[in-house]
Amino acid sequence: MSVWRRTQATLQTVAEWHDIDQKQSEMSCWRRPQVKMPLVKAMLFLSATVLITLATSAQGGAWKFPCAATNLAHYTAFQVAAPIRMDGKLDEPEWKAAPRSARFADIITGQPAIHDTRAAVLWDGKYLYVAYWVEEPFVSAKFTNHNDLIYNDNDVECFIAGPDAYYELEINAFNTCYEVFFVWENTFERSGLSKLPEFERSKLVPFNGVAYTNHFRGGRLGNFNHTLPGMKTAVHVDGTINLDADRDRGWTVELAFPWESLSWLATDGRALPPKEGDVWRMDFSRFNTYKEAPPAKDSGGWFWSPHGVWDSHIPECFAFITFSTNGAPVNPPTAR
Repeated sequence: MSVWRRTQATLQTVAEWHDIDQKQSEMSCWRRPQVKMPLVKAMLFLSATVLITLATSAQGGAWKFPCAATNLAHYTAFQVAAPIRMDGKLDEPEWKAAPRSARFADIITGQPAIHDTRAAVLWDGKYLYVAYWVEEPFVSAKFTNHNDLIYNDNDVECFIAGPDAYYELEINAFNTCYEVFFVWENTFERSGLSKLPEFERSKLVPFNGVAYTNHFRGGRLGNFNHTLPGMKTAVHVDGTINLDADRDRGWTVELAFPWESLSWLATDGRALPPKEGDVWRMDFSRFNTYKEAPPAKDSGGWFWSPHGVWDSHIPECFAFITFSTNGAPVNPPTAR
């Protein structure tokens, strides 16, 4: 299929989507006027066109990323009228009304995973909220110190991308977090990020991806000692951690990212908080220390929007998140 036809299909999907107690822990580790639907669709069309065109033109006009452009996930994040209570339980009416993602699938094959995992996104004038529902019969965790290597644990992960940088958060069932802020080296100086104290060269470590190491933008620089100011996280476990004598139901995760702390991702001048119809790229995943037994081809990494390769660090494969100033519908559809 031609790049243009892929692009048309993706844009059509974007427009269609716009139409339509037992353990808990907590760590503190402007409303805009409503825009009428025709204008929202025009904004979505322009945003998607720019995002895809930039990626393809930089590679000679061909989509060469390991994920299929027509299979990228799309989601509408609705605005809430009051702050979300951060307890990890996800029993607030706002979360019950929020559309949930499709069931996470294998990062490489896109096949359904053995256990159910879903995510949802909400927002208000101060925070970007993310929730995860994680089915897990034997909840386990090891790491307890901030910025321990959580990717060696069972975890869920959230990536938030801007034009010149992206942020990574990983969290386990102990509510222990691992954070990194990556900047693209090819726009490091031009974006102005190099002038910020957090991104002094002495604090940054070169990074070139995991399995996908030939990204057209080249390498990244990572601040592996980063802590996002004002971020809030909470975890609730429906079961017992590290006790396999019983069977658990799983765990839920609640995240709150302050918009003012995401300014490094807004080097293109995007509004913080977003306006009606603004589109961001975000990634949602789950990694396990176990795999489903053969003949299943389980890589151990499960994603809302699969990447086609063992690598989380491909923003072009992230889900499209469209922000709406409307409240969530009474009977929200399941996102794709």
